[in-house]
Amino acid sequence: MTNAVGYIRVSTDGQAGDDRFGIDVQREQILKYAHENGFEIMEWFIDEGVSGVKESRPALDCILYGDVENPPIENVIVAKSDRVARDIKLYFYYKQLLYQKDIELVSVSEDFGEMGAFAGILEAFVMFAAEQERANITRRTGAGRAIKAAKGGYSGGQAPYGYTVRNKRLVVVPEEAAAVRDMFKMHEEGGTLREIADEMNARGLKTHRGGIFRTSTIQTILGNRKTYEGYYKYGKTDWVVGQHEAIL
Repeated sequence: MTNAVGYIRVSTDGQAGDDRFGIDVQREQILKYAHENGFEIMEWFIDEGVSGVKESRPALDCILYGDVENPPIENVIVAKSDRVARDIKLYFYYKQLLYQKDIELVSVSEDFGEMGAFAGILEAFVMFAAEQERANITRRTGAGRAIKAAKGGYSGGQAPYGYTVRNKRLVVVPEEAAAVRDMFKMHEEGGTLREIADEMNARGLKTHRGGIFRTSTIQTILGNRKTYEGYYKYGKTDWVVGQHEAIL
């Protein structure tokens, strides 16, 4: 038996889209492949809720930079090559890091080894296709959001402080809205960012991430006046009248 570890990744969209290919499905495929090809899975490394492009992947980092070494581990098995990365440069960089540890990356869905001399070409093509697919998804998503933003609709992302998201719309949170008005009033009266942050913290208020207010938090809120006045903008689009209720 050849010792291996299994690596699984599901994206930020949870079980939607590509991640109907979820954790259980990937684990089952890896186990089946391991059983049929003489591998023993010694440990599982799982990254949940991260993309295959830019976000930190602590489980993969443990494999690449941690204590996974040969011996005893000779292979890292994934259900599909794009679980490692959809960016072709990142994929081959990660593969090189494993190679330096004398560990081979094995993909269940793409058995490049069967292609002999053409294996490297096929692998590069598969990763290039995955990268292009990701780019196309990004372009389509961005275009849809831009159209929605042009009509003043909420295009996704974290809601500004003072609002929450319901049914894909920005909705005022009364307590937060009152705090936003007080922040602008204090600032107009000469209050510093530190003084405003201290006041919000003294009230026991928390940011949307559950943390304390910092000067940078206040600066972001104050810099978002147009949104609080009832306008909306996404990316490089122009400001338009929003579909949300104004706070200021």
